[in-house]
Parts: sequence; structure tokens; C-alpha cells
Amino acid sequence: MNITCRRTDSNDFDFQILVKELDAELKIVDGDEHGFYSQYNKIDAIKYVIVAYSDDTPVGCGAIKEYSPEAMEVKRMYVPPHKRGLGIATLVLTELENWAKELNYKKCLLETGKRQPDAIRLYTKNGYEIIPNYGQYEGVENSVCFGKGI
Repeated sequence: MNITCRRTDSNDFDFQILVKELDAELKIVDGDEHGFYSQYNKIDAIKYVIVAYSDDTPVGCGAIKEYSPEAMEVKRMYVPPHKRGLGIATLVLTELENWAKELNYKKCLLETGKRQPDAIRLYTKNGYEIIPNYGQYEGVENSVCFGKGI
């Protein structure tokens, strides 16, 4: 399978479709805590979005937004279940890290849920290390935060 990545922003139609699928999945995974997390996952005006394609079909996405003058936060990472295990998420994550580097950021950080073992494996295998929960995730039992120098 030949995967290509395209840089875009949160107005991108394919990105918005994938995010709807992601939110539907997270609503099930997060259960009662979904309302808390969803307030931090708005996609209005995200300037840095990657959409991955197999031929002309969108098969994954991710985004970065500034967290601090030296750190970008990875957001909205998603690959549809039937396309997982093919390296698409790693490709999207690498593209996001490269973009953050081009923009002169020094690290990437992110939050995922303890009930998302596939996501935790993805970040660990790509060199992310668990860090103390930051910002709105401080003290949130289900959150696991990661960081990586780029």
C-alpha cells in the first residue's frame, strides 16, 4: 500500500470526516469522561493538519497546535480500525514532528487515555516518554501524557 501525506488545516473536508469517526470511537472508549475530554478536542482553526491517503482515500490524520513557545501538542491522531497496523499512524506522527521541527519547536507532547493501549504503544515505539500530566490533564486519572524532544 502506497501512503502519501498532505499538509492542510482543520478546514479540510477529509480531516473533518476522520475526526467525526475518531470522536464516535472516543465517545465509546471514554464513556462518562467523554464530555471532559471533548472540550479540549475542538478543531476550530488548527493550522497544522496532516491527512494520510491510500490512493485518493483518506486513511489517517493528526494535527499539532502550539502548547508553548517551544512545544507543539499532538492532537486528533486517528486511523480507521480496518487500516490499523499498517504503519499509517507512525507516518502521520513523523510528518507532524518534522513539521514542528521546521517551525522551530523543540518538543512534542500529547495526552492519551489509559484505555487506549494501541495509542500508548504507538507513542512509546516512536520514542515518546511518559511525562507528568500537564495543563488540563493534571490530576486526571485516565490520562497519560507523553513528551519527546525533536
